[in-house]
Amino acid sequence: MTRFFAGLVAIGFVAMSLWAADPEKKADREDLEKAFSAKLTNGVLAGAFSVDGKDSGTNKPDRYQIVSAKKLKGDDWLITAKMKVGENELDIPIPIKVYWANDTPVMSLTDLTIPGVGTFTARVMFYGDRYAGTWQHGEVGGHMWGLVEKNAPKK
Repeated sequence: MTRFFAGLVAIGFVAMSLWAADPEKKADREDLEKAFSAKLTNGVLAGAFSVDGKDSGTNKPDRYQIVSAKKLKGDDWLITAKMKVGENELDIPIPIKVYWANDTPVMSLTDLTIPGVGTFTARVMFYGDRYAGTWQHGEVGGHMWGLVEKNAPKK
């Protein structure tokens, strides 16, 4: 019986190493990354957010306009978002990590300071046209969720 389990483990390791070396799997990831970039570029995250400790009836509408989403290397991405800083609306480049849970991208940023805006931590998962996640801004945090909408590209 022990040999049977050892054989299963060995077969599992061989299968995993073949899967990891399979160029089709790499192409699948590249396709997923291209699709994710295309979905976010010229897109809007339109939804709501909550604040921990507040009544759930106080959910607030939320919108994030994404100018572009570009993979750099590895898990590193650059998301450029339109943000209001003081009286000005600026395109702000935001370096983030994107990790994959199978076919599902998860944005991750930890203690990122955006000058004039604040310091943020967030984990946001995307699936289909929906997103959901958690956010933290200083001592205040909560949840966020909504739909990814597509803007017409600017000419």
